[in-house]
Amino acid sequence: MMWQAARALVLRDLRLLWARRGDALQPVLFALLTVVLFALGLGGEARALAPVASAVLWLAVLLAGLLALDNLFRGDAEDGSLEQWMLAPVPLWWLVLVRTLMHWATTALPAIVAVPLLGELLHLPHAQLPVLLLSLLLGTPILSLLGAVVAALTVGMRRAGILLALLALPLYVPVLVFGAGAVAAQAQGLDAVGALLLLGAGLVLALALAPATAAAALRIAHS
Repeated sequence: MMWQAARALVLRDLRLLWARRGDALQPVLFALLTVVLFALGLGGEARALAPVASAVLWLAVLLAGLLALDNLFRGDAEDGSLEQWMLAPVPLWWLVLVRTLMHWATTALPAIVAVPLLGELLHLPHAQLPVLLLSLLLGTPILSLLGAVVAALTVGMRRAGILLALLALPLYVPVLVFGAGAVAAQAQGLDAVGALLLLGAGLVLALALAPATAAAALRIAHS
């Protein structure tokens, strides 16, 4: 039953995404715009861009995911689907987890796929690219899971975009520090495994706690 519900939810989200495929490109375009503005602001010189390339790419992917965070549960709350979630014969945390993973797959993952190209715009050293991609693959799901908790807390508020950003960004800072720090350590010839292991541990903890916390927040907001 849980897998059938997950499949139905994924297919529904994919149909809605196809119907609004113009909006689906916004996170990647936003990440591209962020990278281009940084490159222009620093003069486009490789000597100035290369040292900060990994941090800029991390920030671009983070902000791209944050851009679509307000719509994570709001559409379901407005059309009544959220009530059906709560009445469904499957745990609410499971539906929250599926929706959050879909959010990650449609916002952060396309931006990660574009990172090698964006890295060329910032003159990212090729040796740093594998560690950067690994840190993004470990860190961005944590951002989506933490964002799901914040989105659930603010789902009942109108125009909660600013408040959502103010609540989510402090939670995102440790992930950004360890993600960009892993690449910086590798660039300095240090061991990046410690930061990557911390990101992996954070991902396991977020997978265990965030869906249940977001489900509880949705029940409170909808009561």
